[in-house]
Amino acid sequence: MVRIGSGAGFAADRIDPAVRLIEQGRLDWIGFECLAERTLAQAQTVRAADPAKGYNRFLEARMRACLPPAMANGTRIISNMGAANPRAAAEAAARIGAGAGAAVAYVTGDDVMHLIGPDTLLQDIGMTVREFGRPLVSANAYLGVEQILPAIESDATVILTGRTADPSLFLGPLVHAYGWALDDWAHLGAGTLVGHLLECAGQVTGGYFADPGHKDVPGLADLGFPLCEVAADGSATVTKLPTDGGCVTAQTVKEQTLYEVHDPARYLTPDVTANFSRVRVREEGRDRVAIAGATGGPRPDTLKVTVAFDGGMEAEAGISYAGPGAADRARLAADVLRQRLKDIAALRIDLIGVSSLHGTLAAPSNLERSEDVRVRVAARTDDPDTADRVLWEVEALYTCGPAGGGGVRGQVRRTFVTHDAYVPRDAIRAETGVIRP
Repeated sequence: MVRIGSGAGFAADRIDPAVRLIEQGRLDWIGFECLAERTLAQAQTVRAADPAKGYNRFLEARMRACLPPAMANGTRIISNMGAANPRAAAEAAARIGAGAGAAVAYVTGDDVMHLIGPDTLLQDIGMTVREFGRPLVSANAYLGVEQILPAIESDATVILTGRTADPSLFLGPLVHAYGWALDDWAHLGAGTLVGHLLECAGQVTGGYFADPGHKDVPGLADLGFPLCEVAADGSATVTKLPTDGGCVTAQTVKEQTLYEVHDPARYLTPDVTANFSRVRVREEGRDRVAIAGATGGPRPDTLKVTVAFDGGMEAEAGISYAGPGAADRARLAADVLRQRLKDIAALRIDLIGVSSLHGTLAAPSNLERSEDVRVRVAARTDDPDTADRVLWEVEALYTCGPAGGGGVRGQVRRTFVTHDAYVPRDAIRAETGVIRP
């Protein structure tokens, strides 16, 4: 039986639940999934500015908190916190773990900028890179178990990768432990389900699930992270520490099974075409849910690449109106801004509290009743002066707009746009390095 836990579901996830899981979960492995598409593009720009950076900004904090208990309990750590610079991340982790004798392995090869050219097809929009026309920032292929297995087969306590498919971080240790072949599609499909359930951490223990009165979650403030007890046939039990908040139920497991899965019968990963369409879910006790029935077919011949482009600048600002007539004053402010910023093509104005998330459905009666409204303005531009002008015009509403405006805040930030391309699997050249104390 392999016990594998989840320590993070995104870059800025909480650390305390991971520490408790390592200390009390009797884990063989813990995976930290910390890399989203735009997160990686941001990391690439950080690395371009400083070659010693470009990895997850919380890596040192996580290593300082998690590595000592991991060493004490024989738990190995695997993560994509390497982001745009796995080697530098490994060097940082090795400095923290050197005193305890921790070896750190890293995997490179996901950076495939050299494979992307003007004629590369961006399949999700049916355009080439040239036709899309924005400056290229980064291109990273989703590595899978095949590429990260040499690092797992080392004796390193910590393994750090860049862009790796989320479930592969958890499937890799299972392949290593049970000796599943890389064309054993049934077991790879079952292990991919385990990885998919763990990759978002607290989402399977009640996070992003709680809905008072409909889906109540006890102890959400102390939400624990999940672990899976995985058998050699790929069946598993999802659970959590009994002292942690949250819950593991058939409903939380079913929701996470389908999370971001477009076709449960053909879930494409670098490792397998997983089939979740016949998964069986059974509650076997409090916070214990058994899963079985996932299988799979041959893996794709190509690997998905996230191609990131410079999206220009986004200027975002807001001003609030409260009390009787607040909605009318906010609507007047929005009208004024539309006139003063009419030369900006990519401009959006929302009335938060009235019609921001459901703008097309808002009824006039709702508009009249609201007494707590914030005008949100967002503009996308390549011109820094135009971006600054958006913030200026919102602030100018203090004395050149409706009565009673307050709480102006604004910022200008760089943005990225990502699209999908695909490269032949055999074009990838992954390499593993190990830093020993």
